Amino acid sequence: MPKGSQKEDGIRGIQKAAILLISLGPERAAGIFKHLKEEEIEELTLEIANTRSVTPQVKEDVINEFYEVCLAQQYIAEGGIGYAKDLLEKAIGNEKAMEVIGKLTASLQVKPFEFVRKTDPTQLINFIQDEHPQTIALILSYLAPAQAALIVSALPPDRQADVARRIAVMDRTSPDVIKEVEKVLESKLTSLVNQDYTIVGGVDAVVEILNTVDRGTERHIMETLEIEEPELADEIRKKMFVFEDILLLDDRAIQRVLRDVDNNDLAIALKSANEQVQNAVFNNLSKRLAVMIKEDMEFMGPVRMKDVEEAQQKIVNIIRKLEDTGDIVISRGGGDEIVV
Repeated sequence: MPKGSQKEDGIRGIQKAAILLISLGPERAAGIFKHLKEEEIEELTLEIANTRSVTPQVKEDVINEFYEVCLAQQYIAEGGIGYAKDLLEKAIGNEKAMEVIGKLTASLQVKPFEFVRKTDPTQLINFIQDEHPQTIALILSYLAPAQAALIVSALPPDRQADVARRIAVMDRTSPDVIKEVEKVLESKLTSLVNQDYTIVGGVDAVVEILNTVDRGTERHIMETLEIEEPELADEIRKKMFVFEDILLLDDRAIQRVLRDVDNNDLAIALKSANEQVQNAVFNNLSKRLAVMIKEDMEFMGPVRMKDVEEAQQKIVNIIRKLEDTGDIVISRGGGDEIVV
C-alpha cells in the first residue's frame, strides 16, 4: 500500500500498514520486516508505536483491503490485468474490482523517459543538446530538478531561456509525441507509455529547475523572460523562493534579513509558519525581541491568510534583494561559487 495514499476514511497508507502488522502479530510482522528497507522499518515502527487503539471495524477493513490487493496481484500474475478484472468482479463486485485494479496499475505504471532518469547528465547533454528546444523541454520536464538543472546550465545561453519558457508554458502532451521522442532515445520503452494524455512541465516544473541551477544561469533566464514574457516571468518569480525556504539560509544570513524586516510584518508572516521556520527565526532574534514578537502573534488574534501571504512575500522580496546585492547567499544545488 502506498505510504501517502488516502481513502475516504482518512487513513493513510502507512497507518494501514501499521494496523495490518499489529493485526498479524509480532512473529509474522517480524518476518515481513526482514523484506523491508531500514527507513521503511523505522517509519513503520514509529507508526506502530503511535497507534493507540483501533476499532474492530477499521481492523477488518484494512485486512480485507490487503486481501483484495493480494488477490488482484495473484490474478494479474496468472493472466494479466484483464483476467484479474474479470475474476475480481465475480469475487468482490465491479466497482470494488475497478478500485483495486486502479490502485495496482497506478503503482505499476512506468513513467515516460524512465531510462533517461538513470542516465548520467553529462552523457545526456551530448545526446540531446542538438535536439529541437521543444524536444529538450519535453525531456527535461520528466527529469528530477537537479538532473534537469545540470543540462539547462550546459546549454548555450541563447537556448537556456527558450527551453525554460517552453517548459513553463507546456501543458498536455500527446502520448504519440512522447512515444516518438522516446523512440529516438530508447525504442524498447515506447510500449510502456501510458495512453492517457500526460500533464508535464508548467510553471512549477521550471521553478524547481531554476531553484537548482546556479545563480548566473537563473539570472540570465529570468532577465530574458522578463523581456519576452513579462507575465510569465512574474509568475515564476513569485514561486521561485517561498517563505519556508528561509530554512535554506544560515544563521548569519537570517540575522541580516531580519535587520531589514518590519516587526509587525514578521509577526504576521510567522502566524501560519511551521514550527521549524518559527524556531529558525526566533533563534536569530534577541531574547527580548523574540518574546515581543511571540506576544504580538498571540494578541493579534486570527489573521486573514491574504495578510499572512502579503507579509511573507515582503520578507521574500527582501531576501531576493539581499541575494542580488551579494549580502547573503542562498544554499543551492547548482554551481554557485563562494569566494572566501
